[in-house]
Amino acid sequence: MNERTDDTTERLRTPPAERFSGDIHDFDLSATLSELRREDHPAKDGHRQITIFRRAPVTHVLFAFDPGGRLAEHSTTGLVTIHVLEGRLRVRADAEEHDLPAGRMLILSPGVPHDVRALESSAMLLTVHLQDDDATT
Repeated sequence: MNERTDDTTERLRTPPAERFSGDIHDFDLSATLSELRREDHPAKDGHRQITIFRRAPVTHVLFAFDPGGRLAEHSTTGLVTIHVLEGRLRVRADAEEHDLPAGRMLILSPGVPHDVRALESSAMLLTVHLQDDDATT
């Protein structure tokens, strides 16, 4: 007999297998941001985040930043798109500062080290498109 252990009482959100299932996904980013900001747990480094969709090789992550919230410098093997939805972010990429108000988008090639700081209460949609090392386009 297969017995499934239900750990939903310890989970903050619906399990990814349920969130990412199906063929069509329609997101209300404003509503999702409101829910994210209302979560009871403390924000880590001044931000909260939720992966709203992942299907290899693409991941979409929604971030809600408190003023002064940050993501420490990091890089990834994928193409990164930072789309500022609300507020103002400052992104340092390859030692160059980018001041991004709502409506701006920054695209970084794979491997570019970057950090993100919120100059005020802000939100961004991050998309990472992982690339095969042998990809040529």
